[in-house]
Amino acid sequence: MEIYQLRTFVMVAREGSITHASESLFLSQPAVSAHIKAMEDELAVTLFERTPKGMLLTPEGTLLLAKAEQTLAAHRELLDEARKLKGRVSGKVVIGSIGHTSAHMLGRLLSGLSEAYPDVEVKLHSSSSGETAQGIRDGSLDAGFLVDTDFADESMRVIVIDTFGLYLAIPTAWKDRVKPGDWQTLASLPWICPAPHTFCGRVGESLLAEHGIHPPRVSCADQEGVRRTLVAGGVGISLLHGNSALDAERAGEILLWEGRPQRLAQLLFVYPAKREQEPLIGALAAIVREAIKS
Repeated sequence: MEIYQLRTFVMVAREGSITHASESLFLSQPAVSAHIKAMEDELAVTLFERTPKGMLLTPEGTLLLAKAEQTLAAHRELLDEARKLKGRVSGKVVIGSIGHTSAHMLGRLLSGLSEAYPDVEVKLHSSSSGETAQGIRDGSLDAGFLVDTDFADESMRVIVIDTFGLYLAIPTAWKDRVKPGDWQTLASLPWICPAPHTFCGRVGESLLAEHGIHPPRVSCADQEGVRRTLVAGGVGISLLHGNSALDAERAGEILLWEGRPQRLAQLLFVYPAKREQEPLIGALAAIVREAIKS
């Protein structure tokens, strides 16, 4: 059993809600639910009763909550002792994020920093992958998240977090209009295109050029959530990142054309190579690497 699962268990017990706990922990609701299910499976007990009013502790869950809190307290004491031995890491760090795609790992990073290095002040800067890469180069960002290695260069240290697919999402009402492989029909329909400086924008331009089509562009939207909403509303076709696309399809909001990703991409955490020996930068990298393992 992992410390982060215990932390999630305690937070859900305190909040009485998956939604509120996910907000407090900077995690997605599916991630919080998965932590609780993993604990219940490993312990072979039911920790919560799911009710319309929220998550209520079972008698077994109430007994185990006290033990979980004691374990977390012991964990914090261990971290405190370690900080005393190695010296405190403090200062301000500016991290570039890329919205929905980096949200899960960003939450893990912020949670780890808050627990292990409470003297570190964090400022988040929301931007595209291209803007984040430029921020690392010019020093306006201390670290950040990118989608795909094309944005990185030799001035950066790169940690690969995950690989995911990019899907073409179409409105559900168009199910019978667009058949697999029918790019000419796609070309006659409206598209919702991200800006060219974003990763999705570059992939979109590449797909259109590859198939020699020039569809009417009805809108330009960089934010993943906005594009998902527009597709679900029947406005047009757009590219969506893996988890967002699959979640939307499961919810019946959209259809994934051809049922497979059009491209594969990587989520990366990057920081300046020349600063990798700095304690604060080293702390960021260590937390991300640990989060990947768990």
